[in-house]
Amino acid sequence: MYVDGFVLAVPTDRKEDFIKHASLANSVFMERGATRVLECWGDDVPDGEQNDFRRAVQAKPDETVVFSWIEWPDKPTRDAALKHIMDPEHLDDRMNPETNPMPLDAKRVIFGGFEPVVSL
Repeated sequence: MYVDGFVLAVPTDRKEDFIKHASLANSVFMERGATRVLECWGDDVPDGEQNDFRRAVQAKPDETVVFSWIEWPDKPTRDAALKHIMDPEHLDDRMNPETNPMPLDAKRVIFGGFEPVVSL
């Protein structure tokens, strides 16, 4: 398995817009081989003393932190999917910011790819 993880800040009053956007965009990942996608709306995200999720994405008081991940069967599947999805020749309207705009500031999204080391 391979996992892409994300933390982002979404304007709280745009929750439904985010759900609509994510549902459309994430369907592309599923079609390209992802086994599971989760978008989790922050419910209990405490402020830390040195760092926390809110500070990591510079969340404003009127924003909610979202924690998301995409599970892939392996890294080669993920790499092939991202190569295809990011290719301008294959731009899917569900991933196009003009037809499916992100209801958040994408510059404050943090993300990375991870190899699981413990799975229970």
